[in-house]
Amino acid sequence: MNALATIDEADRAAVMVMLLEDEQAAQILSRLEPGELRVLGEKMCALAEISPLAIAESVAGFVERTERLGLVSNDRVGQVRTLMTRAVGEVKADNLMQRILPDGPQTSPLEIARWLTPQALVPLVKGEHPQAVAVLLVQLDPDIAATVLHSLPKQIQPEVVHRIATMGPVPAEAITMLEELISRKLGQGQVQAMHAMGGAREVADIMNNAGKAMEKHIMPEIAKMDKALAKRIEEEMFKFEHLFVLDPQSMGALLRDVDNDSLIDALKGISELERECFFRAMSSRAADGVKDEIAARGRVKLADVVAAQKQIVASARRLAAEGVIVFGAGGDEDYV
Repeated sequence: MNALATIDEADRAAVMVMLLEDEQAAQILSRLEPGELRVLGEKMCALAEISPLAIAESVAGFVERTERLGLVSNDRVGQVRTLMTRAVGEVKADNLMQRILPDGPQTSPLEIARWLTPQALVPLVKGEHPQAVAVLLVQLDPDIAATVLHSLPKQIQPEVVHRIATMGPVPAEAITMLEELISRKLGQGQVQAMHAMGGAREVADIMNNAGKAMEKHIMPEIAKMDKALAKRIEEEMFKFEHLFVLDPQSMGALLRDVDNDSLIDALKGISELERECFFRAMSSRAADGVKDEIAARGRVKLADVVAAQKQIVASARRLAAEGVIVFGAGGDEDYV
């Protein structure tokens, strides 16, 4: 049995998640950042058999439920894998489980590649076919993929990004070819499954980590290839939540460009905590007035909230292009 007498907050979180129904746990996990998922997954896999009494003593508020339930250690890894798959999808869950248990069985060259530094990855992709590079990049963390993308010759960068965005399901043969490429340098085995990879969201994650200069170079080329695709990527790159990082001065400039009704509808769709970045850019009196209007507005259709948020994002993009507001910490390579 695990005494749980000195467990930390991460241990407590792991216990609580394991007590939930799979669907409830998956919903919680889907809201976590990759780093948080990794830490929590490690804690969940490390849990031994836990008695109801130990849980009741350690997790406040869960006493009534834990008197009826315990956590058996049978197939703990399989249970964690199932929860992670429901939360973030099969490909990301497989990647995450390899990070949590890197010494587990069937470690493939691709899994090993995910642990390499950008400096170690660059020699693997230079001179290779853009499709092979694209398949590898979508399996890396966005910041790592962006660094590797930087290392490629400029003339092939747009083609690699285009292939990522339009990839769709990847045949087992393509994965095998990439495995063989990596195996020649790392000396490992093969994979056989078909994986759904890529898409505008994956490209947006990479581009948001690549910097303004690369975005200005690549996106016009993508637009030449496929205007609709370029628009989808840009929409993924710049969402309403990206406004939350604006400093009060930039936020104030944006608010002066937004009509009050749109602001109220947009703020109805986010939490009170997330609204604070908007209120900090206002005077206390103005912020109190907006809060009162939000409370008085009542229920708002989701479609109206989305439309209002898109309108504000469009204003922010225009002001950013004009240099009125700035995202990031400054410098040409900073971009949110």
